[in-house]
Amino acid sequence: MRFRRFGRTGWEVSVLGFGAMRLPHEDDQPSGIIEDRATDLISTAIDQGVNLVDTAYPYHGGESESFLGRALTEGYRNRVRLVTKMPSWKVEHDYDFDRYLDEQLERLDTERIDLYLLHGLTEGRWEKLRELGVLDWAERKMADGAFGFLGFSFHDTFNVFKDIVDCYEGWAAVLLMYNYLDIDYEAGRAGVQYAAERDIAVMVMEPLRGGLLARKPPSEIEALFEKAANKRTPADWALQWLWNQEEVSVVLSGMSDMQQLRENLASADRSGRGSLTADELRLLERVRKAYLARSAVRCTYCGYCVPCPRGVAIPRIFEYLNLMRMFDDPVEARRLYEFLGDDKRPPACDGCGQCEESCPQGIPVRDWLQRAHVELEPSENG
Repeated sequence: MRFRRFGRTGWEVSVLGFGAMRLPHEDDQPSGIIEDRATDLISTAIDQGVNLVDTAYPYHGGESESFLGRALTEGYRNRVRLVTKMPSWKVEHDYDFDRYLDEQLERLDTERIDLYLLHGLTEGRWEKLRELGVLDWAERKMADGAFGFLGFSFHDTFNVFKDIVDCYEGWAAVLLMYNYLDIDYEAGRAGVQYAAERDIAVMVMEPLRGGLLARKPPSEIEALFEKAANKRTPADWALQWLWNQEEVSVVLSGMSDMQQLRENLASADRSGRGSLTADELRLLERVRKAYLARSAVRCTYCGYCVPCPRGVAIPRIFEYLNLMRMFDDPVEARRLYEFLGDDKRPPACDGCGQCEESCPQGIPVRDWLQRAHVELEPSENG
């Protein structure tokens, strides 16, 4: 395993971090974590050098933190930097800061969280938290030892990101969506560079864009990859693009099976700043343009829009639409869509708009659901 300096914290962190939001679970039951398999994944990752584990209050229907509390036993807790996140959208009063932190410490079965992030900051959420005194509260909690460092994850524009960074000199880390398709999306590359220049550790989420960049690419994109002298898997290309950048401290991957873990560990072992050639970087830029020309809805499958009050499987529907459009697989996309069942498809939507209020990407979810239904409904497409 390779390691990098983690901002101003003094930590040396594995370049690959374990994101505990896509653990193996029962079909259609994200909260039903398959604990023996998930525990094996976590322990194997740590045994192979991964020393940062990231979770959050809502992951796996609120069960991810509790699972980690059970999994990180027999000395494993002391071998990792444990990261979790305040559910910022749930905070209504200043006493909620303590309420959620205390609950998370109990769930995680730990006396101290190494890095505590304010989850999913947008301009509005940040203003509310700041007015409630979150920074003074955090300073007190760090002094008391409840958590070691403070950071935030982010879903808004670069200008909002810059304002948040500039509000507080004590930020230790930021967690940003970043991959070779999304270099200008949200904070993007500008945010990565802005944070790194201020010695704030940069953590990357969605390095494979919800797993889509690990899939077999469509024929014209596969032909581009075939021109490379150094052959790589699609996932390895995406990961190496991130690790090639000196500003990136750690790449979080939500690994759900042992094959994914082994492949990512092998990629991490091959990683390095400046390891991609100029020709390889130009190739990835051509691939990026080819993919974006095919894209439909820019969903990252973060899951903030679910559960839908009517049971519509919003992220899955968008995943299937993008699978069809960007990755040239209409047969599989429509098969998966049909398997969802009528109660989970767009006709069940009553138009309440809760999904759009929760979407950190600002997607007009209801409109895209109807478009997706037209394209994915097998009976309408033969």
